[in-house]
Amino acid sequence: MSQVLINQYLGELSRLRQVSGSSRESVLREAFKDLLKGWGRQHDLIFVPEYEIQTATKDRRYVDGALLHELRVPFGYWEAKDEADDLDEEIARKFKRGYPQDNILFEDTHEAVLIQHRNEVMRCAVDDVAQLEKLLKLFFSFERAEVADFRQAVAQFKTDLPAVLQALREMIERQQKDNAGFRKAAKRFLAHAQEAINPSLTDADVREMLIQHILTEEIFSKVFGEDDFHRQNNVAKELYQLEGTFFSGDVKKRTLRGLDAYYAAIKSAAAQISSHQEKQSFLKLIYENFYKVYNAKAADRLGVVYTPNEIVRFMIDGADWLCEQHFGKSLVDKGVDILDPATGTGTFICELLEHFRGQPAKLKHKYDHELHANEVAILPYYVANLNIEATYAAITGEYREFASLCFVDTLDNVGLHTQAHGTTADLFGSVSEENVARIRRQNARRISVVIGNPPYNANQANENDNNKNRTYPAIDARIKQTYVAESAAKKTKRYDMYSRFFRWASDRLDENGVLAFITNRNFLDAREADGFRKTLAKEFVEVRILDLGGSVNDNPKLSGTKHNVFGIKTGVAISFLVKRRGNSKSERCRIFYSRRPEFEEASEKLAFVGKARLASVESEEIRPNARHDWLHQTHTDYAGLMPLADREGTGRAVFSLTANGVNTARDEWVYECDRASLEAKVKFMISEFNKENNRWRGVKEIDRERLGSRIKWSESLLAKVRRDPVHGLSSRFWASSHYRPFVSLHYYADPTFSDRLTNNHFQLFGRGLEVRVPSFAISAPGTSAVFRTLASDRVCDWHFMGDTQIYALYRHDDHGQSHDNITDWALKQFTAHYKAGAGKRLPEPTKEGIFHYVYAVLHDPHYRETYAQNLKREFPRVPLHGSTRADFWRWAGWGQALMDLHIGYESAEPFAFKRVDVPDTKARQNHGEAYAPKPILKSEPEDGRIRIDGETTLSGIPPEAWDYRLGNRSAIDWVLDQYKERKPKDPTIRARFDTYRFADHKEDVIKLLARVVFVSLRTLATVSEIEAASR
Repeated sequence: MSQVLINQYLGELSRLRQVSGSSRESVLREAFKDLLKGWGRQHDLIFVPEYEIQTATKDRRYVDGALLHELRVPFGYWEAKDEADDLDEEIARKFKRGYPQDNILFEDTHEAVLIQHRNEVMRCAVDDVAQLEKLLKLFFSFERAEVADFRQAVAQFKTDLPAVLQALREMIERQQKDNAGFRKAAKRFLAHAQEAINPSLTDADVREMLIQHILTEEIFSKVFGEDDFHRQNNVAKELYQLEGTFFSGDVKKRTLRGLDAYYAAIKSAAAQISSHQEKQSFLKLIYENFYKVYNAKAADRLGVVYTPNEIVRFMIDGADWLCEQHFGKSLVDKGVDILDPATGTGTFICELLEHFRGQPAKLKHKYDHELHANEVAILPYYVANLNIEATYAAITGEYREFASLCFVDTLDNVGLHTQAHGTTADLFGSVSEENVARIRRQNARRISVVIGNPPYNANQANENDNNKNRTYPAIDARIKQTYVAESAAKKTKRYDMYSRFFRWASDRLDENGVLAFITNRNFLDAREADGFRKTLAKEFVEVRILDLGGSVNDNPKLSGTKHNVFGIKTGVAISFLVKRRGNSKSERCRIFYSRRPEFEEASEKLAFVGKARLASVESEEIRPNARHDWLHQTHTDYAGLMPLADREGTGRAVFSLTANGVNTARDEWVYECDRASLEAKVKFMISEFNKENNRWRGVKEIDRERLGSRIKWSESLLAKVRRDPVHGLSSRFWASSHYRPFVSLHYYADPTFSDRLTNNHFQLFGRGLEVRVPSFAISAPGTSAVFRTLASDRVCDWHFMGDTQIYALYRHDDHGQSHDNITDWALKQFTAHYKAGAGKRLPEPTKEGIFHYVYAVLHDPHYRETYAQNLKREFPRVPLHGSTRADFWRWAGWGQALMDLHIGYESAEPFAFKRVDVPDTKARQNHGEAYAPKPILKSEPEDGRIRIDGETTLSGIPPEAWDYRLGNRSAIDWVLDQYKERKPKDPTIRARFDTYRFADHKEDVIKLLARVVFVSLRTLATVSEIEAASR
């Protein structure tokens, strides 16, 4: 890869010389810059052009570029010189001016010189590929002692922190029990915090706030030298009073001694950073890493992820432009109040101060009166306070307290300002009298601009963490009145955090104002977000969207770390919304949309945003359709097709009854390919459940923090605790399930241990799920980038086809009698449509024929392409192709052929591929009979080959076999994926029941692959016939 990058550099250098006709440094250096950026990415280094350094004499200098660690500590520097310069003279001159000499590279497009530790290490001609590669490897192999020490300290921090936390928690619990002064101070603080932040806060929450306060004092002083910060901050003063009742002097030193190495490493690393902005970035990184080690649950619940400065500056510039365009005012002008409702570490406010640099009088007024920020978590509140005040001091040379930062939960701060926006009720006390005064002042202001990055998380990542996001009755009621009420979707879920912040900000914004958020992009095209989009278009006169994409959930070919600006799996968009007084209901909201390329890397997106201005971003104007779709607008004739299922209860659909796939919420506990292994797991799970059942029987409320963690809990299972115990294994719960395409597993189908195993499943597949019923599953709308369907004859898992919906040929009553699941209404429609026609007399359509007809249509490539957007948003509807019975039975015949293949895959004819076994003789001699070759389970479609393990390869497979795909994987790859060895996610399973070994199943998997290859080829042949058919 390295020589590829060098050759690309030389090619680009040649093109620049040829096209520009120039030898100037400013033109030619772009080629070497791209080389450094590309090489740096391989080492997780960030390239920053025109990087500011501070010399020993405190002078400011700018190198052409620097590569930074994620810590924002410089890794190395680069200086480009003109071809006409004497390179050695230029190097000497730069060093005389105080340029760094620890790891710096000079080049003039002919020669490169590397200086490390004040010595010349190497020089070479840049067109000598081998030598330049050697020089660059030396440059990139450099490591600062401070960075190495910091990484080691962070690793040690993860080990040491739990003991320190335990000591602090035990100490605080003793104080709560024995120290009357502590109890009094803690009670007062809790009462205030419940009013200002969250009424459900407990003594444990106060304890955690106090612990964060104690642990972060050292961090702030090490990074910014702000030893007095905690003692001056209004909220910190209250916590200091609490801390002072028990934690000082030798007790404090002894308790925190275990973290000395971490604090020292922070100080050492921070000393390498001269730029104030980079110190802010460093502090943010320290905060994020600290928080995720200290309290991973809170990081998950709050959605701890902070905004790159390039995006912040773009949003500020865009909001400024929109204010000028619509209201004739700039952000810095008097009368424009700006609020960041979820400030995190204060990045938006800091960048606003930078944006106002050069206008000292207006900046001072804005800082004192018209900039506002809220934060709900104590640790980022501290960081924000420090960042904002330090930024103001760096710009003006004067320290001033930032008196508009409120310690408050924004989403609870509702109804405190009247329609006239001029008065506020004294509804609560707060953590401090100063804090409540700040909240009152903010609520009395008319907010012209709301800007920020609201929390992104909607649900916790791990159900065992008992970490669900809280509810907000007032905001949720407003969402119900607007986003939900305006939606045509039956199950609209719009109570995620970013939707709440959109609702809050829309209501809080003045009648003339701008809202600018960076959030999840889901609202742009999600089916259930139709009411959200409709409401935005009603409440605002202009909407501008920059879609940054990066949704791994929609496109698994993307990488969150590579393509997403936050390094997450959720797609991201920047939204600008303009509200204007007096806009009439008839005035159409103008919606402008721009999207970055799907596979553009995060660094490229940030580079674009860093240079772009909203005013000049090319956009298309969108006109929503009647369904309030903004993107991927659907075919209007779809509504006239025949629905598979009836959601309205009219009976006018093909199927009488449907079911979702089974959602267990604990797959590792109730599924297994080996029944004996599953029995062992289930017995243990039942035993642990019964222990908890007995333990909490008679107790009014279960304390989730004390709940046993050796099994997987969910809301559904928790609700069953304190009821009757589970009486051991039962033979009636043993079932077979299609877990993933062409993979069936043993399933223990006790409804106690499956969150969504409903009466519909038993009606379709019998009381014991033992009845084999022809059926097919589809990927439900809104969950899959590509529609898919696959036949089955047994119950399916929720993720069998994405989020799975099941349609069966029969259903069963309570006595086990089977009944047609195809409706009489559907039979009547098909019979009326398909006439006898000329020629051979054919029977009328039958219900079984309709079942097969539908399966054929769902495989039709023309159907999937024509209605691709509809299938992403709605359940399938089917057209009636042709007009004669011959047409009907031709389609039904294709459907039956496909269904026979897909249901009968386990007994299908095996494909005759070639198997090659090359035993690893040496390994077998060393390990004896216990030896099992390492599983590989990898497809090589271009070569028609599957590598099974270190000894066995299958070859001679037609490459087109991989063209039969279900979603983003081929049928072959689904099988390979499911039989790989993986460490179980559940810690108890991992420790006690990790018995799966591929070697035990190898021969069965090879037989299965032979059949799946045959099924794939035959499926493709049938689908080709369907594709060629007339319609």
